[in-house]
Amino acid sequence: MDIKWVNGSEISVRVDRDAVVISANREGLISLAGQMAALANEETGSHIHYDENNALETGSAELVVERIS
Repeated sequence: MDIKWVNGSEISVRVDRDAVVISANREGLISLAGQMAALANEETGSHIHYDENNALETGSAELVVERIS
């Protein structure tokens, strides 16, 4: 899967009670949208793992998005 990022992307993830909150600037939202579209075309079980070492702002919770069918 080709993971593309728009320059200047800023994305953070936090857990607030029982909710996962994804906060992103315009570039980050465009990047995530493209990645979700790419994931939709992959096989069942494919996933994208986001954490502060590869995509998210420091202090963010890890996020895994998986295609289930």
